[in-house]
Amino acid sequence: MASLLPKGAKNILRKHPSDIVILSALRTPITRAHKGPFRNTPDHALFAHVLRATLAANPNLDPARIQDIQVGTVLAELGGSKAGRMAALHVGVPSTTPFQTVNRACSSGLAAITGIANAIAVGEIDVGIGGGMENMSMNYGTRAIPTVLWNELNDSPVKDARDCVMNMGLTTENVAARYGVSRAEQDEFAVRSHLLAARAQEQGLFDKEIVPVTTSWRPDPEVPENEESITVTRDDGVRPKSTIEKLATMKPAFKADGTATAGNSSQVSDGAAAALLMRRSTAQELGLTGSIIGKWAGTQTVACAPDEMGIGPALAIPKLLAYTGVEKSEIGLWEINEAFASQAVYCVRELGIDLDKVNPKGGAIALGHPLGATGGRQLASLLPEMERQGAELGVVSMCVGTGMGMASLFVRE
Repeated sequence: MASLLPKGAKNILRKHPSDIVILSALRTPITRAHKGPFRNTPDHALFAHVLRATLAANPNLDPARIQDIQVGTVLAELGGSKAGRMAALHVGVPSTTPFQTVNRACSSGLAAITGIANAIAVGEIDVGIGGGMENMSMNYGTRAIPTVLWNELNDSPVKDARDCVMNMGLTTENVAARYGVSRAEQDEFAVRSHLLAARAQEQGLFDKEIVPVTTSWRPDPEVPENEESITVTRDDGVRPKSTIEKLATMKPAFKADGTATAGNSSQVSDGAAAALLMRRSTAQELGLTGSIIGKWAGTQTVACAPDEMGIGPALAIPKLLAYTGVEKSEIGLWEINEAFASQAVYCVRELGIDLDKVNPKGGAIALGHPLGATGGRQLASLLPEMERQGAELGVVSMCVGTGMGMASLFVRE
């Protein structure tokens, strides 16, 4: 496949005027759906907070120079486009800046960032914002499974068509059974995620990426008159006292004799994220080169059987490496979304990568998986950790509902 981008680590690490550079990558805290402090905060309000912070972090950029905003969202009512554009205008983005929402299920945030990067790469725009937003407290429910569609396709002779609406928990049970991932391995991986995230919180490693959010909170959701204002500064799903012994007592969540539990699966969550991208030559023109923190170096998307969608990263990452001409050994850090422990364990094992370089600050099992915002959250987590560890190249990847995988290569500056 032909590429407009430089290929090979040596060329990718060089600075080119046509590079798609990143000036900021920020996120809100990720909080538990239904129980956490964002349960009453709409997705577009969360996005407004992180977008306002993006503008504040880049005070020398005239908002009028932003030529497009793309935001990943999966469950938002009516696709979230009206509310999302309202949020953009509300925080000071001029009405001349277009807006769109993107839905590629769990990779929607990364797809939005890639959409902006691709538009810059081909000269369609010079500056843009890509990110994601999701409030699963408000939007996740029966609408997540289209009953009418399910009834119409339940008798389809095409198994893959029927499997597109298979419960995600059953797809991860398939991965565990087909590829030999044990319950013990899953629980061990889940505990690792929580303990790494807890350590990162204690050490303040999330401080660079998280935007505090002041919002309204109802201690009792049924009593709106008791609403109060709170400021949320940290992810609330991390369990620092998680142990393999505790997880071993949890019952299977999706199948009576299964291995996936609430403890070794990602959390249903609320949150938002945004990244500011532009062409390097534009950053030079605007005097912003000192604000560059990284660059996007390519994305690849693959598809697989819907009933084992979790294997997506194990397919997307090799395709990304081939596309960019980068060797696996040259990647310093990996952010691989932990939709479920079984699929994450399988992908790390199948790829043959060093677990110590995977999700060093924990992943979605501890932090949460706010669907459309996850790709942006991963990028916001990746770049500061690359700086801290001195890694030059990093990858963000995730599996995608209905049977896909996506992966992007990023460079630290």
